[in-house]
This record gives sequence, C-alpha cells and structure tokens, in this order.
Amino acid sequence: MNLQRHVSAIVLFLTCSLLPAFAISGEPASTAGTFTGTITDSTGAVVPGAVVEVHNLMSGFEKTSVSDSNGAFSFLNLGFGHYHLTVKATGFDPFSDDIDISSPVAINRTYALKIAQATTTVTVEADSNDIVNKSAINETDLGTAMSDKLPMISGSTGVSSAITLGSPGITADSNGMFHPLGEHSDTTYSIDGQPVSDQQSKTFSNQISLNSIQSMQVIVGVIPPEYGDKASLVARTTTKSGLGNTHPTGDVSASYGSFGSSTLDASMGIGSSRMGNFTAIDGANSGRYLDTPEFAILHSYGNSEALFNRFDVAPTAADSIHLNLSLSRSWFDVPNQYDQQAAGQDQRSQIFSYNVAPFWTHIVGTTGVLSVNPYMRQDNAHYYPSHDIFSDTPATLAQDRMLRNVGIKVDYSYSKGINNAKFGADFNHTFLNENFSVGVTSPTYNAVCVDSTGTPVVAPGVSSPANCAASGYDPNPNFQPGLLAYDLTRGGQLFSFQGHTDIKEEALYGEDTITVKQWQFLLGVRGDNYNGLSRKYMLEPRVGITYQVKKTGTVLRLGYSRLMPTPYNENLVLSSSTGSGGLAQNVGAFGQHALKPATRNQYNTGFEQGFGKFLILDAEYFWKETKGDYDFDVLLNTPLTFPIQWRKSKIDGFDLRLTMPQTHGVSAYSVMGHARSRFFGPEVGGILFNNPSGITSYEPFRIDHDQNFQQTTNVQYQPKPDLPWYSFTWNYESGMVAGNAPFATDTTTPVSLAYLTPDQQNQIKLTCGAQRATLDAPLTSCAPNLLSSPLLSIPAPGTENPDRNPPRIAPRNLFDMAAGYDNLLRHDRYKLNATFTVTNLTNKLALYNFLSTFSGTHFVAPRGYVAQLKLEF
Repeated sequence: MNLQRHVSAIVLFLTCSLLPAFAISGEPASTAGTFTGTITDSTGAVVPGAVVEVHNLMSGFEKTSVSDSNGAFSFLNLGFGHYHLTVKATGFDPFSDDIDISSPVAINRTYALKIAQATTTVTVEADSNDIVNKSAINETDLGTAMSDKLPMISGSTGVSSAITLGSPGITADSNGMFHPLGEHSDTTYSIDGQPVSDQQSKTFSNQISLNSIQSMQVIVGVIPPEYGDKASLVARTTTKSGLGNTHPTGDVSASYGSFGSSTLDASMGIGSSRMGNFTAIDGANSGRYLDTPEFAILHSYGNSEALFNRFDVAPTAADSIHLNLSLSRSWFDVPNQYDQQAAGQDQRSQIFSYNVAPFWTHIVGTTGVLSVNPYMRQDNAHYYPSHDIFSDTPATLAQDRMLRNVGIKVDYSYSKGINNAKFGADFNHTFLNENFSVGVTSPTYNAVCVDSTGTPVVAPGVSSPANCAASGYDPNPNFQPGLLAYDLTRGGQLFSFQGHTDIKEEALYGEDTITVKQWQFLLGVRGDNYNGLSRKYMLEPRVGITYQVKKTGTVLRLGYSRLMPTPYNENLVLSSSTGSGGLAQNVGAFGQHALKPATRNQYNTGFEQGFGKFLILDAEYFWKETKGDYDFDVLLNTPLTFPIQWRKSKIDGFDLRLTMPQTHGVSAYSVMGHARSRFFGPEVGGILFNNPSGITSYEPFRIDHDQNFQQTTNVQYQPKPDLPWYSFTWNYESGMVAGNAPFATDTTTPVSLAYLTPDQQNQIKLTCGAQRATLDAPLTSCAPNLLSSPLLSIPAPGTENPDRNPPRIAPRNLFDMAAGYDNLLRHDRYKLNATFTVTNLTNKLALYNFLSTFSGTHFVAPRGYVAQLKLEF
C-alpha cells in the first residue's frame, strides 16, 4: 500500500506539473547555459567544418562542436563557469576567446577567421587574465575530468567525496559528511536549479550519483540571493543530457576491491538538437559500507542501487522541457564495537529516496529566460533493532522516519549589456513523520550504584540510590530516576514516540550582476518566510564587489551576506516538540524548546591571482556571526540524532586554492582551510542536555567539528594522451575537537577514567605510563602526567580550555594514489579504460572523531585496493 501511495503521488504530481507546460507548447531545459555562434572568414562568408572547443581550465571539462554548412555551432547544457574557447579551421589562423556562462540566457557570437599565411605560426594560449575568475561569487569548478582521476573509493557518496577533496574550507567527517566553513552541515545542493538543503550523508539520505553529473560549481563566498535555507556552501550541479548526441554515448564500468567492495555502473545518452535522454544506473556493494567504530571491520556490510533519468525535449525554438527522475535505495548494517559484536548486536538500516523534478523554460526575446521548476523529493529512513533487543547495547532503537519536500521555483533571467539579473520565487512545503521506540538494555548504562572506584555496577534488586549502601556500594551521582521506566533490565518498557509536522517556506529574491569595465557588482536581496514549529520572516541583502587589475592578472573581492539559516529537518519533531510525553525530563535533560530560524551576518574578502597560464591562487578570509546556530545531539547513546540550537556562534577563518592547469601533461591543485568555530551557550533549542543556568553556560567553546587546519593536494601526470596516467593525493587534517576525551584538570588530581567503557579505552589505545588499556583490563584512573593516547591530542595537565585548548583528534596524514590506462584497445568508437586505486597507502591508524555528540566514534578506512574497467562508447 505504501508503494501504491508513493506511485500515485508521483503520477499526480507529474500530471499537475507537466500539463500546464504542454498547454503552452513548452519544454524544459536545464538551468545551465547555451552558447551558439557562427564561423566566417574576413569577408563574411561562412566557414563549415571549423572545430570549436570550449575548455574549463579549472575543472578540466572539454566539449567540441563542428560548424555546419551554415557555419553554425552550438553548445547545449554548459554548466555555469568560465570557459576558454578555441577555433581551428584548415587554411585559417587559430582563434581564441573567453566565455562566462552565468545565466540561462543564450550567448551568441560570430567569429571571423583570418586566412593563414604560409610563413606564420600562431599558438593560441591562455594568459593570467583568461584563467582568473572575475565573478563577485567565489566559486570552485569541479568536473568529471578531475574526479575520474582522483584516487578515491566513493561508493554512494561520490558527490560528497569530490566536494571534500576538491573544494577549499571543507573539513572531512565520516560516512560522506563534511563541514563547510566551520558549520555542521550547512549545505544546499542545486541540481539543475532544484534546491536540496537536507542532509545528504549515507546515514540520512541517498545522494545523487556522481555518474549523473556533468559539472559542479562549489560556492563558498558571497551567497547569491537565489539561495537560502542552509547555505554556508552551495553546490550548483549540472546533470548530463542526451541533447545533441546523435549516436548513443555513455559507459559501462565495473570494479572490485578490498572489503569485498564492488560496483557496477552504466550510463547512456542519445538524442538530437531537439530531444534527448540520459540514463545512469549505479550499484555498489561493500563489506565496509559505513565507517566503523573500530579499525577492524565488524558488521559493516551494505549495498546501494540508484537510477537517474533526464529527458529533454524542445518542440519550439523558444520552449523546452526537461524532466529529472531519480530512485535510490540503500540497505546497510550498523557497524559494531567489539563489545557489541560479542553481545550479538545486529542493527540495520534502510533508506529509500526518490525525486521528481520537471523544468519548463521559455525564451523571451534575445535577453530573457523564464524558468518554472516544480519538484518533489522524499527520504524514508528505517532503523531496525537486533532480533533479540537485549543484544543491543547500551540501548535498543527502532525508527521509521519520512521527510517529503514539495515545492515550485520560478525565476526570470535577464542579460543585456552590463546587466545580468535574476528575479524569482521559491515556495516549498516539507512534511515530517517521525516514529521510534527506545529502551535501555544495559544494566550499567543508568546504574543506580557505583563501586569505590566510581565504576557502575549492576546491583540486582536495587532501584533507589538510598539502598546502595546496604549492598556495599555508593550512590551513582549520574543516576537518572526518570529512565527507570524505560530500563528494560529493571522491568521497564520501551518509550515510544510518534510525531508529525509540516513546514511551509516562501522566498522572493532579486539580484543583478553589473559589469563596468574592470568592476563587477553583485547587488541583491532575498526575503524568507518560515512557518513550521516556529515562525520567522527576514530580509537578507547580499552584496559582492570585484575589481580586476589586468596589468597583474589580479582580481580583488569583497562581500557581505545576510542569511536566515533554518533548523535541520532530520528528527526535528522529536527535538522541538514539547508534547512528547515528558521525554526531556525522563532522559535527564533540563528542558525542551522548539528550534527557531537563525540570523547570520557573513563578511568575505579575498583575491585571485593568476601567474601566466601556469598557476592560479584563490584565497579568501571569512567572518560570520550567527544568532541561534545549530548542531546535533544523540538520545541515550543510540544512533537517534536530533538537532539542537546554541545561543550564538562566531566563526572565522580562511580558505585557499592553488590550481595548476595542465602543462606538459602535469596538472595539480591544493585546497586548504582553517576555521575557528566558537559557539556560545546556553542551548536555546531542542532537548537541552546542558544546564542553561550553569556557571559556565555562557562561556565560549569549540564545537566538535572545529578544526584548525586541513589541506588536500592532488597531482596528476599523463605524458601523452595515449600513455598511462598517474594521480597522487596527500591529505592532512589537524584534528577535530574531541570534547569527551579524558584530560587532567590540574597537575596533581588523578584522572578518573571510569566513564569510558573498556572498548572505548581500547579504541583510542589509552595508556597510563607503561600500562595500556585493553578490553579485559581497562584503566580506572591515571596520574595526570602519565595519561596519553596516540590517536588523541590531550592537553597538558591543567591547560585544557574549551575555547583555546580543547582535546582533539590527533593529526593525520593520508596518502592515496591511482594509475590508469585509457583506450587500451586503441579504438575510436569504443574505448576500454583501466584504473587501479590505492587509498590510505600507509595503512594509517587514525580517527575521524571520538564520542562525538553527533556521530560517536569512527575510524578512517584501512588501506584499500580497487581495480576498475570502464568501456566508453
């Protein structure tokens, strides 16, 4: 019945969305740009057979068109970005130009070629002014030409991996999660213009396949008014299309590697200048689907399947329709610790996702484009406990969560002369259903009594701290009386929760990019109205200014963005609802308040410098203050995470990218970032586990995704197109905050370690002098000067400070490499490519996080090998 309802809803949505478009004889194209033109000679006569190539020097994307009998050429579905164009024709001198695609309004140009002189040799090359980005928006162009040769084992999170490895200011986390510019996961994906701002990591959703994406722009500077909601980072993607593919083109690939991992992917595009279809099918299977809480792999099998289809049709010269359809499923084990594996824990999760997004585009004269994009996407997440719930430790959880987002986005783009403007509206409605049951299964998790060392004990029959002394124990100072009702080891019952809400959001925006000689001004404003469990309306001005110093190949940038970040939707009802049967009080919290939209002021300043055609340096400093910033917490040490809200945050830092376009077969880039993520209590939204009236509740602290510095450097080398290529990546992470790590408050008081389980101590190889903690012999306390861990950076005794010197994950250096041979069979139509990848080359033992309030403990993957064959046609 659920499947029938979903299919019926999709059919009804498509009918309501597409009938009006067909009634106007309209058809949708993507929100990418179109570039057309004519090639002539110096007399104006057309030149057929000229080879026209556009090349994005930053992403490596290339596309070729040949002028027809009328001298005409065209490039459809070009993702926004800066392109270098070259024209070559027999008997004529080569010609070059630069094209900025930043609007769906088509660009049309005529190029007159000069007749070649017999004694003249002309080489067309780009200089520093050709390769720098002159836009007021700081953006990084990513493409398949780059990602195909990155040494990564992406599985079902290829998009996240490409962003993390190729964009500056990104902190990597487990399971495809990343933290942009010091925020938790404040990211909007714009898929052909459709906004998706819900979390896209493996444990929350199934993200779009990298195999479906042609190009991607990552925006980390001034945020254009078109984007709101969650927008510390915007990933603006253009999907692949079958338009213009008069012969079937695509690929079939298969891979196999470590942990029993395998993939099978296929894609194909075919069409004409008026109609096209592109389909991508992806399947992945792995014995290490999720990142694990142990370096050893325990109970971590998973698989995923995804289908993406894009259909384009343009019945008239002025109208086009394109339809994106996607369907995906993932099923995976929840990895175990050693103690959970010994107890027989067998928790699993399953996520179903679908997306339906038709686009109608109408060209208005030669200067305007009207776009209409209704959309509907849904995630259904299911969490299954072990067959014997007492095998789950320390608590058992069952969950069924649904998030459905339905909306429509309408905008009008105008481009003429010095103006490049866009005006639009976005209306969306989010439906949330949350159902779960939870109960304590470990008698020591909420123990009534402790022994003389502070270690929790079972104490059978004791249900009140007042009776501990009679059994020879001490009362547990952390005992939560309200949890007794849900402690299954003491006769309690499962706590059950059912919640539902719907959230309505409306936005109006307008922006104009004005170019005057070397100056460019982005002027815009956005108005957001949020109506959910809380309400807020706000106007958000956005301003960006750039100035190009042509003499030195320099671009200077300055910008300001006012934003209204909105609460995360995942388990928002649980976190915000006060009518949850006394949940907050019973789990030891201090209260519960609905999360509210935040207010953020963000400032950016930076520059981009070109050094001839060989190197581009892009650097930016950012500072932002958010009133009511968000993070996540967990319920009863289970995977049930929910959003919380802190009073404010102040985050500043820098992001930097060095790019070396391909020269003599060598290309390279390096991305870096630093952020100070200072949050200020108390908690003001969600289930409040931190005392809002405590003495230190207003003092700043570093949130657990704060990291001082990270960098990724990739070098690729291919001496000639018909020879093997090589790719090498070096990644350094200084380590995120580990707020639950042990440390000494002074130089004399022993450090109590009883709060850490034997397994948790063993995970971090905790050592006291010469004694190392093991599963069978954990530590109970340690002298301040003897405590150490090779996986953590523990402050010296008496120096810990939540703001200036918190405990952190130990720094790590990871090295990955790949080698490949393209077109092994030397065939023009069918090309067989082979790739071999090694990740974590040195088999580095390292952590992403430790007892994180959001995701717990996760290790970086051990060394892995993958071999892949790909047939392109």
